[in-house]
Amino acid sequence: MGNVGLLFVGAVLFLNGMLLLGKVDGRAAAVFNLFVGALQVLTPTYLIIAAAGDPTKILAVSGIYLFGFTYLYVGIGLLAGLDTTGVGYYSLFVAVAALGYSFANFHLLKDSPFGVIWLYWAFLWFLFFLLLGLKLDSLTTYTGYVTAIEGWVTGVIPAALLLSGYWLHPTETAIALAVFGVVVFTALWPLTRKSRQKPPAAPAAESVGAPT
Repeated sequence: MGNVGLLFVGAVLFLNGMLLLGKVDGRAAAVFNLFVGALQVLTPTYLIIAAAGDPTKILAVSGIYLFGFTYLYVGIGLLAGLDTTGVGYYSLFVAVAALGYSFANFHLLKDSPFGVIWLYWAFLWFLFFLLLGLKLDSLTTYTGYVTAIEGWVTGVIPAALLLSGYWLHPTETAIALAVFGVVVFTALWPLTRKSRQKPPAAPAAESVGAPT
């Protein structure tokens, strides 16, 4: 059940990336955020009940709530026209928590691929904090591309492999994910440089000989 939810996490991240890149209307994206947010709250609730008090199983699914509440918050915010600082600072909380879940996956759950994937999510949610919480609008394009790419790399592809039984070779998978993330997200930075440059300021009236 959690793998199905992961598939739709990938879908909503891709959609939100397109939103940041100006390809999708905000209200249209809001509806899908609400759908996935509700799914990502109901899914861990069911899995925690089914875990019957097993702390390892509860730990493994508890982080899903971080995403469920993000998407609900984003969806409601887009529909209601709310200021983004709330979801921005919540994203900072998620980014820090994701580092903890990365550690847990590496050292407690012995799941190194998802240890790396949680690092991806920590990086992405920190970008959301910078963009939405601190209003660093120059990061919009870069964050949009990172969001869309992570939708596939951390959501859709892992979910498809897990659901089909092809999620194999965890050590090699973790290394490949780490290398891909570092190379691609580093390369994206100079490629989006123009979008981070402020347009030149309009010349002062005196400098163009305007009458006074």
